[in-house]
Amino acid sequence: MSRGTGPKKKRKQVMKGMTISGGQKRPTKQGAGLTAAGVRKFRKDNPGSNLQTAVTGTVKKGSKAAKRRKSYCARSAGQMKKFPKAAKNPNSRLRQARKRWKC
Repeated sequence: MSRGTGPKKKRKQVMKGMTISGGQKRPTKQGAGLTAAGVRKFRKDNPGSNLQTAVTGTVKKGSKAAKRRKSYCARSAGQMKKFPKAAKNPNSRLRQARKRWKC
């Protein structure tokens, strides 16, 4: 059996280099998450990615944005279970981001 004939692995997308002082991440007091500049940097570093900023405004029920919000809230609910310490702390990045997304 020869090596390297199997399916190619997906390249892992990395959030390294994202800082609050660099303007890519939002401080927890402002709701955590990435800024528009952070999303641009991530997409530049990870070609082919479709990362977007948070859905923060009012959205029409059943719209694409509403579905993105619902999906994020479901994923982050799993993070709340996985990291109970962050889930209990109202100032954690996880809790602040969920608040910003209106979960």
